[in-house]
Amino acid sequence: MSENQTPTTTGQFYPAEVETRLRDEAAQIVSRYPQSRSALLPLLHLVQSEDGYVAPRGIGLCADILGLTRAEVSAVATFYSQYKRHPNGEYTVGVCTNALCAVMGGDMIWDKVSEHLGIGHDETTADGKISLEQLECNAACDYAPVVMVNWEFFDNQTPTSAIDLVDAIAAGQPVTPTRGAETVATFKEISHVLAGFEDGRADEGPAAGEATLLGLRIAREKGWTAPQLVDDTDVQPEAHEDVTEPSVDVAAAEEKAEEAMEERSSAERRTEPPESAVRPGEPKKSTEMKDDPEPGTGRDAGTATEDDQ
Repeated sequence: MSENQTPTTTGQFYPAEVETRLRDEAAQIVSRYPQSRSALLPLLHLVQSEDGYVAPRGIGLCADILGLTRAEVSAVATFYSQYKRHPNGEYTVGVCTNALCAVMGGDMIWDKVSEHLGIGHDETTADGKISLEQLECNAACDYAPVVMVNWEFFDNQTPTSAIDLVDAIAAGQPVTPTRGAETVATFKEISHVLAGFEDGRADEGPAAGEATLLGLRIAREKGWTAPQLVDDTDVQPEAHEDVTEPSVDVAAAEEKAEEAMEERSSAERRTEPPESAVRPGEPKKSTEMKDDPEPGTGRDAGTATEDDQ
């Protein structure tokens, strides 16, 4: 085993020339961050670009470069769905079945494509060409239903167009996204881009579609504009000559507030009626009312006396 080779739980190693290249690129990635461990996400994309998934040897390399344990690296790799823990297809086809895409036909597209390829979610065709994913959102709701191939957009799909798309991929034919690059990069190639190494192809095709541009045209026609951005460093507080900031002694104010509360409590205690107005030695009067008061007593006492007169 060479000094630079990274051991793994399976006993596999990167060839020396491959590991040297990966470490050189990893050094570029790490240099972008003030703390080296912040580079873990792009490093996982880097090793995935080599193996087609995050292999045990890739876990070991990331851990060695960043001074982390393999468990720490694995915990991150298993959290995000973009990192594959088993060999992935050359092209990942993702069908959105979230709310809007679903009601626009996304569920039907998923069912037809899954049946056509004979695979389900996170499964790969026998030839290793296509992996299929059921996605929650492709962030392109204005073009629903949307299918993505290695995270490139294919907008406004139908079951028929989606099947034609996967058939073209399986046949090795180039496919053109609705927006972005003119052709779709392989899974390994796009993983290298996600590691932070641009391939210069992002702006080959249109960056925005008709649905997005329509909103801009309407805004121009209506004269709608977004609020102007203000640089916080240029904002100065307005001066008001007739307004002065009061000088407040917080401790004194709190002391006065406590005194006021004590005075109020004392006043309330002074106004409370005594518990008993009975003089010492006198029997305590009952406050209970009889159900049938006797004539000439209580409320009827005065009236009964007048009638008798």
